[in-house]
Amino acid sequence: MDIIQHSIAVGKYLVSPLIRHQDDGNFAASVSIRSGRGSGMHDRVMRFTPRFASHAAAARYAVSEGLGWVRERHPRSAPLALPCAG
Repeated sequence: MDIIQHSIAVGKYLVSPLIRHQDDGNFAASVSIRSGRGSGMHDRVMRFTPRFASHAAAARYAVSEGLGWVRERHPRSAPLALPCAG
């Protein structure tokens, strides 16, 4: 799996795209949505079926879907989104 390129902090969540280069030259996208700390940490990972021609397109899709998930569940958390080093 490729390195997490751009993690985004949204309220109590950390949204991180996970991009994998496929044998056919395309890219697969997943997203990790993490919350909490220590033994109370939760990490939801969603894998997506579309394949993308570029790493950047796959990352944009994963981030968009992750942020959408956060907005649906916690609309007050969503306006503040800050990129994190990672």
